[in-house]
Amino acid sequence: MKAFRVSGEINKPKLATPFVKEVIADKSEHAVEKVYAEIGSKHRVKRFHITIASVQEMKADEIENPVLKKIVTEA
Repeated sequence: MKAFRVSGEINKPKLATPFVKEVIADKSEHAVEKVYAEIGSKHRVKRFHITIASVQEMKADEIENPVLKKIVTEA
């Protein structure tokens, strides 16, 4: 498994909120799908309101989330 940092913006009619999420996935496409699913379920946002700006693969020392860091370094 690889760690990815996905950044983008939630564009609702009267609100624009930037976000950065760290996720674990096999490919960058899977990381984007995971972000769509997580943000959609937690914030009640449809996919067309979410704009993905960048997807970057991260090395183990760049990961900020301690849970993800432990999972990546153990595997």
